[in-house]
Amino acid sequence: MSDAPGSEPPRGSDQEKSELRNLPGPVAFAAMGTTLASCLAVGVLLGLYIDHLWNLAPVGLLIGIALGTVAAVASVVKLVRRYL
Repeated sequence: MSDAPGSEPPRGSDQEKSELRNLPGPVAFAAMGTTLASCLAVGVLLGLYIDHLWNLAPVGLLIGIALGTVAAVASVVKLVRRYL
């Protein structure tokens, strides 16, 4: 290994950098999917709890699904704006 001005850097460092550049895409999609699923799950569970607590058979579940969907969309929009 010579430190001559015309020598090229090791090839391993270029490959590591390209792997790091490709990482945010899949990680961002995983974060969006996890956020979507968790918001909907919390909404459904909250709706089922309200149904059980106040004996409002499908009403609480529908409200929970609606609120979970709104929270999921808002969270995903917030995540997407980071990359625009």
